[in-house]
Amino acid sequence: MKPVIALVGRPNVGKSTLFNRLTRTRDALVANQPGLTRDRHYGLGRLGPREYLVVDTGGLEPVAKDGIYAEMAKQSRQAIVESDLVLFLVDGRQGVTPHDHVIAAELRKAKRDVILVVNKTEGYTHSMAAADFFELGLGEPETISASHGDGVRQLMDIACEKLPVLPEDEEGGRRIKVAIAGRPNVGKSTMVNTLLGEERVIAFDLPGTTRDSIYIDFERNDKPYTLIDTAGLRKRGKVFESVEKFSVIKTLQAIEDANVVILMLDAQQDISDQDASIAGFIVEAGRSLVLAVNKWDSLDDYRKERIKAEVGRKLTFLSYAKFHYVSATKPFGIAAMMKSVDEAHAAAFAKLSTPKLTRLIQECVEHQQPPRKGIFRPKLRYAHQGGQNPPIVIVHGTALDAIPDNYKRYLETRIRDRFKLDGTPLRVEFRSNVNPFDKKD
Repeated sequence: MKPVIALVGRPNVGKSTLFNRLTRTRDALVANQPGLTRDRHYGLGRLGPREYLVVDTGGLEPVAKDGIYAEMAKQSRQAIVESDLVLFLVDGRQGVTPHDHVIAAELRKAKRDVILVVNKTEGYTHSMAAADFFELGLGEPETISASHGDGVRQLMDIACEKLPVLPEDEEGGRRIKVAIAGRPNVGKSTMVNTLLGEERVIAFDLPGTTRDSIYIDFERNDKPYTLIDTAGLRKRGKVFESVEKFSVIKTLQAIEDANVVILMLDAQQDISDQDASIAGFIVEAGRSLVLAVNKWDSLDDYRKERIKAEVGRKLTFLSYAKFHYVSATKPFGIAAMMKSVDEAHAAAFAKLSTPKLTRLIQECVEHQQPPRKGIFRPKLRYAHQGGQNPPIVIVHGTALDAIPDNYKRYLETRIRDRFKLDGTPLRVEFRSNVNPFDKKD
């Protein structure tokens, strides 16, 4: 198990900037706006051969009693409990604040190793930048500039000396990346917390609470998964904040990074064009799909029948996907939903035998030949698998560019039924043989 380093401090002191530098990514959103990071955000860092997990947290507001800042503070405190080492970031330009004193007192009570990090010190000498912060009583401060990288290597040399040396766990098998996507406030974060059995991400009755895509490793029935909690996707015309625009990009990237996407719908609202649009993007990305209609426990029988009819009418292009009617808060329907996730993942990475594919294509032609185009009829010779996630089947023959879309859908249906490819999109591509006599000297 890799040691854990938590980045803690007031809002807007540069925690996410340091997170991105330590993980050598741009996974954490960065903007000159307090309260941007809200959930715990995990990333992998490395210093030479030494690896560690870095946890980016929301701003710790010790005086917040309720609302989103109180939830953020709760997430920060949980990160402190989980950590082996805390990097307490303060703002070298602002100097010591009363909130810094309160956070320092909390960290002393937590009995964790703490390194006091004075950020934003570019242009200052070490002694000048660190002088005011000795009064926090956390030892000698380390001065850095997270945005410029000044002092970060020296900081991590000191940090790694304080980390415990633990044997590495060997992961058993491949982790299934499962992204949970949908419109804002449909219950995505609640579903994540239900699957994990803890309040791992903030579930708040306010659209737009989740802004980053949060990656979380967990196991269920001895199977390893990585859950990805994503920001809700609004209609394009309703996305105004620049931060929210970045959140949309992060969500789309998370969908492409996933193996399986759980598209959550809100049973208390009608199925909207936005739901269909999100589903269309998932299909275009080639990701396996499971649909979960949430808040099912709150509906009467009439409303349930109406929602089922709407799902069948507006999402008819998702006929290959499994639909589940669930409640993330009760909970019910979760076990069946996760079984469909496993099946969809297995289908996405299925290995399709070339002889079996070729025999199936020949059977399809015997049952129904492709229509003629002029005096020629396309001839399908053989087929083989061209890729996975999603499965790609390449069919070779002559004059295949004349095959219409309805015949292509016929082949897709037969291949899907024969190989039991439920829950995953399927791509069928045609490759026509080149006639050497077509080119004249």
